[in-house]
Amino acid sequence: MKQKVRPRTKPPEVRREEIMDAAQRLFLKQGVGLTTVDHVASGADVAKGTVYLHFASKQELLAALGERFAAKHLAHIRAAIAAKSEQDWPGKLAAWAEACAGFYLDSIELHDMLFHEARSPTRQGLVDNVITDHLEALLKAGHAAAAWSVDDARFTAVWLFSGMHGIVDDAYLREKRIARSHLIDKLQRICFRTVGWPSDDNLDSREAGASRRAGKPGNPTSGKR
Repeated sequence: MKQKVRPRTKPPEVRREEIMDAAQRLFLKQGVGLTTVDHVASGADVAKGTVYLHFASKQELLAALGERFAAKHLAHIRAAIAAKSEQDWPGKLAAWAEACAGFYLDSIELHDMLFHEARSPTRQGLVDNVITDHLEALLKAGHAAAAWSVDDARFTAVWLFSGMHGIVDDAYLREKRIARSHLIDKLQRICFRTVGWPSDDNLDSREAGASRRAGKPGNPTSGKR
Protein backbone atom coordinates (compact mmCIF):
# COMPACT_ATOMS: atom_id res chain seq x y z
CA MET A 1 0.00 0.00 0.00
CA LYS A 2 1.48 3.31 -1.12
CA GLN A 3 1.77 6.09 1.38
CA LYS A 4 0.25 9.42 0.50
CA VAL A 5 2.88 11.95 -0.41
CA ARG A 6 2.39 15.28 1.36
CA PRO A 7 2.62 18.24 -0.98
CA ARG A 8 5.81 20.25 -0.60
CA THR A 9 4.05 23.53 -1.06
CA LYS A 10 0.78 24.82 0.32
CA PRO A 11 -1.97 26.28 -1.89
CA PRO A 12 -1.30 29.98 -2.55
CA GLU A 13 -4.43 31.10 -0.69
CA VAL A 14 -3.39 29.12 2.41
CA ARG A 15 0.14 30.50 2.33
CA ARG A 16 -1.22 34.02 1.87
CA GLU A 17 -3.46 33.68 4.94
CA GLU A 18 -0.57 32.33 7.02
CA ILE A 19 1.59 35.29 6.06
CA MET A 20 -1.24 37.68 6.95
CA ASP A 21 -1.81 35.92 10.28
CA ALA A 22 1.90 36.16 11.15
CA ALA A 23 2.03 39.83 10.17
CA GLN A 24 -1.06 40.63 12.23
CA ARG A 25 0.37 38.94 15.32
CA LEU A 26 3.66 40.82 14.98
CA PHE A 27 2.06 44.19 14.23
CA LEU A 28 -0.07 43.88 17.36
CA LYS A 29 2.82 42.68 19.51
CA GLN A 30 5.62 45.05 18.52
CA GLY A 31 3.99 47.71 16.37
CA VAL A 32 3.81 48.28 12.64
CA GLY A 33 6.84 50.55 12.48
CA LEU A 34 9.16 48.09 14.21
CA THR A 35 8.03 45.07 12.20
CA THR A 36 9.96 44.36 9.01
CA VAL A 37 9.23 42.02 6.12
CA ASP A 38 12.05 39.83 7.46
CA HIS A 39 10.17 39.54 10.76
CA VAL A 40 6.98 38.59 8.93
CA ALA A 41 8.79 35.96 6.86
CA SER A 42 10.31 34.44 9.99
CA GLY A 43 6.96 34.50 11.79
CA ALA A 44 5.25 32.73 8.90
CA ASP A 45 8.17 30.30 8.49
CA VAL A 46 8.71 31.23 4.85
CA ALA A 47 11.45 32.86 2.81
CA LYS A 48 11.40 36.63 2.45
CA GLY A 49 10.87 36.17 -1.28
CA THR A 50 7.67 34.22 -0.57
CA VAL A 51 6.24 37.21 1.26
CA TYR A 52 7.02 39.43 -1.73
CA LEU A 53 5.46 36.84 -4.02
CA HIS A 54 2.11 37.58 -2.34
CA PHE A 55 2.59 41.22 -1.29
CA ALA A 56 4.65 43.84 -3.11
CA SER A 57 5.33 45.78 0.11
CA LYS A 58 4.51 46.03 3.80
CA GLN A 59 1.90 48.65 2.95
CA GLU A 60 0.19 46.25 0.57
CA LEU A 61 0.17 43.63 3.31
CA LEU A 62 -1.39 46.13 5.70
CA ALA A 63 -4.03 47.01 3.11
CA ALA A 64 -4.89 43.32 2.73
CA LEU A 65 -5.26 42.98 6.49
CA GLY A 66 -7.58 45.99 6.51
CA GLU A 67 -9.70 44.46 3.75
CA ARG A 68 -9.89 41.16 5.63
CA PHE A 69 -10.96 42.95 8.81
CA ALA A 70 -13.73 44.80 6.94
CA ALA A 71 -14.90 41.59 5.26
CA LYS A 72 -15.17 39.79 8.61
CA HIS A 73 -16.97 42.77 10.14
CA LEU A 74 -19.47 42.78 7.28
CA ALA A 75 -19.99 39.00 7.47
CA HIS A 76 -20.73 39.33 11.20
CA ILE A 77 -23.35 42.03 10.54
CA ARG A 78 -24.93 40.09 7.66
CA ALA A 79 -25.28 36.97 9.79
CA ALA A 80 -26.96 38.91 12.61
CA ILE A 81 -29.47 40.50 10.24
CA ALA A 82 -30.11 37.22 8.39
CA ALA A 83 -31.22 35.66 11.68
CA LYS A 84 -34.23 38.02 11.73
CA SER A 85 -37.48 37.31 9.92
CA GLU A 86 -38.07 38.97 6.55
CA GLN A 87 -40.47 41.60 7.88
CA ASP A 88 -38.80 42.22 11.25
CA TRP A 89 -37.39 45.61 10.34
CA PRO A 90 -36.97 46.78 13.97
CA GLY A 91 -35.07 43.55 14.61
CA LYS A 92 -32.87 44.04 11.56
CA LEU A 93 -31.94 47.60 12.47
CA ALA A 94 -31.29 46.64 16.09
CA ALA A 95 -29.19 43.69 14.90
CA TRP A 96 -27.14 46.02 12.72
CA ALA A 97 -26.38 48.29 15.68
CA GLU A 98 -25.50 45.42 18.01
CA ALA A 99 -23.39 43.49 15.49
CA CYS A 100 -21.61 46.55 14.15
CA ALA A 101 -20.70 47.96 17.56
CA GLY A 102 -20.09 44.54 19.11
CA PHE A 103 -17.55 43.49 16.50
CA TYR A 104 -15.79 46.83 16.83
CA LEU A 105 -15.64 46.52 20.63
CA ASP A 106 -14.24 43.00 20.37
CA SER A 107 -11.60 44.04 17.82
CA ILE A 108 -10.81 47.62 18.79
CA GLU A 109 -7.05 47.12 19.27
CA LEU A 110 -6.74 45.37 15.90
CA HIS A 111 -8.89 48.04 14.26
CA ASP A 112 -6.78 50.87 15.67
CA MET A 113 -3.56 49.17 14.59
CA LEU A 114 -4.80 48.68 11.04
CA PHE A 115 -6.59 51.96 10.48
CA HIS A 116 -4.87 54.45 12.79
CA GLU A 117 -1.36 53.30 13.66
CA ALA A 118 -0.58 51.84 10.25
CA ARG A 119 -1.90 54.73 8.19
CA SER A 120 -3.52 58.09 8.64
CA PRO A 121 -7.33 58.03 8.31
CA THR A 122 -8.52 59.58 5.04
CA ARG A 123 -11.80 60.91 3.76
CA GLN A 124 -11.68 58.17 1.13
CA GLY A 125 -12.27 55.68 3.95
CA LEU A 126 -15.83 56.96 4.29
CA VAL A 127 -16.45 56.58 0.57
CA ASP A 128 -14.91 53.12 0.17
CA ASN A 129 -16.59 51.54 3.18
CA VAL A 130 -18.39 48.20 2.81
CA ILE A 131 -20.14 48.61 6.19
CA THR A 132 -21.65 51.94 5.16
CA ASP A 133 -22.60 50.52 1.76
CA HIS A 134 -24.40 47.60 3.41
CA LEU A 135 -26.27 49.86 5.84
CA GLU A 136 -27.30 52.11 2.95
CA ALA A 137 -28.78 49.06 1.18
CA LEU A 138 -30.62 48.03 4.37
CA LEU A 139 -32.09 51.52 4.78
CA LYS A 140 -33.21 51.57 1.14
CA ALA A 141 -34.82 48.14 1.51
CA GLY A 142 -36.70 49.21 4.63
CA HIS A 143 -37.85 52.38 2.88
CA ALA A 144 -39.09 50.37 -0.12
CA ALA A 145 -41.00 48.07 2.25
CA ALA A 146 -42.60 51.13 3.93
CA ALA A 147 -41.01 50.09 7.23
CA TRP A 148 -39.54 53.57 7.65
CA SER A 149 -39.09 56.78 5.73
CA VAL A 150 -35.50 57.76 4.92
CA ASP A 151 -35.10 60.50 2.34
CA ASP A 152 -31.35 60.09 1.86
CA ALA A 153 -30.15 56.57 2.66
CA ARG A 154 -26.50 57.34 1.95
CA PHE A 155 -26.44 60.38 4.21
CA THR A 156 -28.20 58.44 6.97
CA ALA A 157 -25.89 55.42 6.65
CA VAL A 158 -22.76 57.57 6.89
CA TRP A 159 -24.23 59.49 9.83
CA LEU A 160 -25.14 56.32 11.77
CA PHE A 161 -21.86 54.54 11.07
CA SER A 162 -19.77 57.58 11.94
CA GLY A 163 -21.83 58.16 15.07
CA MET A 164 -21.43 54.55 16.19
CA HIS A 165 -17.69 54.80 15.61
CA GLY A 166 -17.38 58.00 17.61
CA ILE A 167 -19.55 56.81 20.49
CA VAL A 168 -17.61 53.57 20.90
CA ASP A 169 -14.26 55.38 20.66
CA ASP A 170 -15.31 57.95 23.25
CA ALA A 171 -16.58 55.29 25.67
CA TYR A 172 -13.44 53.19 25.22
CA LEU A 173 -11.04 56.08 25.74
CA ARG A 174 -12.93 57.44 28.75
CA GLU A 175 -13.87 54.25 30.55
CA LYS A 176 -11.81 51.33 29.18
CA ARG A 177 -14.35 49.01 30.83
CA ILE A 178 -17.48 49.67 28.80
CA ALA A 179 -21.01 48.80 29.95
CA ARG A 180 -21.59 46.95 26.69
CA SER A 181 -25.32 46.25 26.90
CA HIS A 182 -26.05 49.83 27.98
CA LEU A 183 -23.99 51.25 25.13
CA ILE A 184 -25.64 49.02 22.51
CA ASP A 185 -29.09 49.82 23.89
CA LYS A 186 -28.39 53.53 23.41
CA LEU A 187 -27.12 52.96 19.87
CA GLN A 188 -30.24 50.99 18.98
CA ARG A 189 -32.47 53.77 20.28
CA ILE A 190 -30.56 56.33 18.22
CA CYS A 191 -31.00 54.16 15.11
CA PHE A 192 -34.74 53.90 15.70
CA ARG A 193 -35.17 57.63 16.22
CA THR A 194 -33.14 58.35 13.10
CA VAL A 195 -35.59 56.42 10.91
CA GLY A 196 -38.56 58.03 12.66
CA TRP A 197 -39.55 55.31 15.09
CA PRO A 198 -40.32 55.77 18.81
CA SER A 199 -37.34 53.88 20.19
CA ASP A 200 -39.04 52.76 23.42
CA ASP A 201 -41.98 51.18 21.60
CA ASN A 202 -39.80 49.21 19.20
CA LEU A 203 -37.34 47.99 21.82
CA ASP A 204 -40.14 47.05 24.23
CA SER A 205 -41.92 45.13 21.46
CA ARG A 206 -38.75 43.23 20.59
CA GLU A 207 -38.11 42.35 24.23
CA ALA A 208 -41.70 41.19 24.68
CA GLY A 209 -41.44 39.04 21.57
CA ALA A 210 -38.24 37.47 22.83
CA SER A 211 -39.92 36.74 26.18
CA ARG A 212 -42.88 35.06 24.48
CA ARG A 213 -40.57 32.89 22.37
CA ALA A 214 -38.77 31.86 25.55
CA GLY A 215 -42.08 31.03 27.23
CA LYS A 216 -41.87 33.97 29.60
CA PRO A 217 -44.53 36.60 30.25
CA GLY A 218 -43.96 39.81 28.33
CA ASN A 219 -45.94 42.99 28.04
CA PRO A 220 -44.81 45.62 25.51
CA THR A 221 -46.75 48.32 27.36
CA SER A 222 -45.64 47.37 30.84
CA GLY A 223 -45.17 50.41 33.04
CA LYS A 224 -46.85 52.81 30.59
CA ARG A 225 -50.12 54.67 30.93
